[in-house]
Amino acid sequence: MAMVSDAMSAVVLTVGPGHTLRAAAEKMAERGVGSAVVVDPEAMGPGIVAERDIVRAVAAGLDLDAELVANHMARDTVVAVRDWPLEQAAQMMLKGRCRHLVVVDGTEVAGVVSIRDIVAAWEPLAMQAHAAGISV
Repeated sequence: MAMVSDAMSAVVLTVGPGHTLRAAAEKMAERGVGSAVVVDPEAMGPGIVAERDIVRAVAAGLDLDAELVANHMARDTVVAVRDWPLEQAAQMMLKGRCRHLVVVDGTEVAGVVSIRDIVAAWEPLAMQAHAAGISV
């Protein structure tokens, strides 16, 4: 059974709540990722800003050089832990209506897992099952 630790990225892009949306978007584009973890020492836990949040701001005609991450990030971030099965992470994404989960180890950010990471981890398993004649 594949676990979150098998699929997650342990290298995490972080931004602060005071970064502009443009700065966050530029960092995300440079790294080729769809989200950034928002680290705010004043907050209870990590937040996240995703491509979707930036697209909504663009669609609303907002100034990306003036808008702050703090005003567009998800504060009620759905988190996962390393030893969850990928199925559980996928269920949490569906329940939370999100495409990225911050992976935590206690109170520390340990990584990020995306829906793309989950599908990529499942693909070899599906291919093995298909080769063995097992229906998935």
